[in-house]
Amino acid sequence: MTTAFHPVPVALRGKVAHEYHNLVDGKWVASASGRTFEDRNPASASDVIATFPDSDARDVAAAVLAARKAFPAWMATPAPQRGAIIARAVAAMRERLEDLAQAMTWEEGKVLAEARVEVNRGLNAMDFLAGEGRRLTGQTVPSEVPGMFAFTRRRPLGVVGMITPWNFPFAVPAWKLGPALVAGNTVVIKPAEQAPLSTQLIVEALHDAGLPPGVLNLVHGGPEAGKAIVADTRIRAISFTGSTEVGKLINRAAAEHMVKVQLEMGGKNACIVLADADLEKAARDVVSGAFGSTGQRCTATSRVIVERRIKDAFVSRVVELVRQTVKTGNGFEQGVVMGPLIDDRAIVKTEGYVATARNEGNTVVLGGKRASGAGLDQGFFFEPTIIDGVRPEDTLNKEEVFGPVLAFLAADGLADAIEIANSVDYGLSGAIYTRDVAAAFEYAQQLEAGLLHVNCPTIYSEVQLPFGGIKDSGFGGREMGATAIDFYTEWQATYLSYGK
Repeated sequence: MTTAFHPVPVALRGKVAHEYHNLVDGKWVASASGRTFEDRNPASASDVIATFPDSDARDVAAAVLAARKAFPAWMATPAPQRGAIIARAVAAMRERLEDLAQAMTWEEGKVLAEARVEVNRGLNAMDFLAGEGRRLTGQTVPSEVPGMFAFTRRRPLGVVGMITPWNFPFAVPAWKLGPALVAGNTVVIKPAEQAPLSTQLIVEALHDAGLPPGVLNLVHGGPEAGKAIVADTRIRAISFTGSTEVGKLINRAAAEHMVKVQLEMGGKNACIVLADADLEKAARDVVSGAFGSTGQRCTATSRVIVERRIKDAFVSRVVELVRQTVKTGNGFEQGVVMGPLIDDRAIVKTEGYVATARNEGNTVVLGGKRASGAGLDQGFFFEPTIIDGVRPEDTLNKEEVFGPVLAFLAADGLADAIEIANSVDYGLSGAIYTRDVAAAFEYAQQLEAGLLHVNCPTIYSEVQLPFGGIKDSGFGGREMGATAIDFYTEWQATYLSYGK
């Protein structure tokens, strides 16, 4: 089957504001209220990319109803057939990878090279999970009773609600939709209003690949639509990626009607650098981990904990590397390494953290303010920022900035460094740079995080392995890898008596 999937033509960038709709029960429809909102380019705020429906509870209710009606037939569809539909959509999108990447750079701001990597990663995740349609295995278990055959199988949950973020607008929806659909659930998904186009294009591809009406429903909008998804008692599970504050609110609300919740939230990820490390490699990885995606990623390197005797030299090395290599600008421009923040609120928030750092006696050794220069005043650009002299009790050691701000702390050896790394509420990702195998294993044993890295950056992950955090970073099950299926299914045990 050939799909009719067509992303927005790149030639229209900045010239035509396309109008998109919700997908409910297989039909593209406007919001019940008729209201819309604009998707704007963060590199040039006057550039309107498209308009999307500003949905409310009525739109969510219609989408949930369609998903409930579609669930029995979709659950009864053999899992390999469900996986084949996902695989067709992946193939169609892979043929148009460049268009998808350019659409992402246009609406979210990340540089084009990073957008290409993200699209490829999202497609790899969907491709991997499509294959799980042939691996949704249960178990046969010996019974203690003669003439009894006992077995287990996975059963889909029903209607799943998804609320996805703007910072990875392609990859995150992709790695949520893959396991949910292949497991036999039906879905209502709401992307972040700051970057809805990438999810729109994924849904179009899946729709055109042959998903039956109502299996996948797309509802655009802001907090009103999100709250309606959380409040709808017909939804049996909610998968959310976003801030810890919002995640906790969702968890409390969902608990009222005993709904399964998966939360991927914030991070305050530390990179430990010991004196015996390959300092050149460590510096390169710290820079890419801190300033890739403009620091707007939950796995970003936001703290560097350096053995005291080499700290000053290592800070100088990183500062010089940033000056030489991290060019700020429009993500479409050649040579640009760091794009804009998502909007003006992100600028104000980042400025506030820099001001707090100064007030607490920390030293801003690089950046610290809005970026200026040709074209930069039109968007939400912030300088790559390095702050030294941070102490464990300081704000920059504890709170997530979600911007291009890197904090340096000193430690007296491995044990002290691990204690500082663990001294925060978050537990998503971490890294250590050392040539000492014993130190690496001690770190792996002691660090409180879901993702660990030895001599590679905090941002690194692969789609065939579980992704997620602990503490205030994650709750309710891992994403990606074969374990992604766990959240979207429940185990059913069957006892079959064939004896007398």
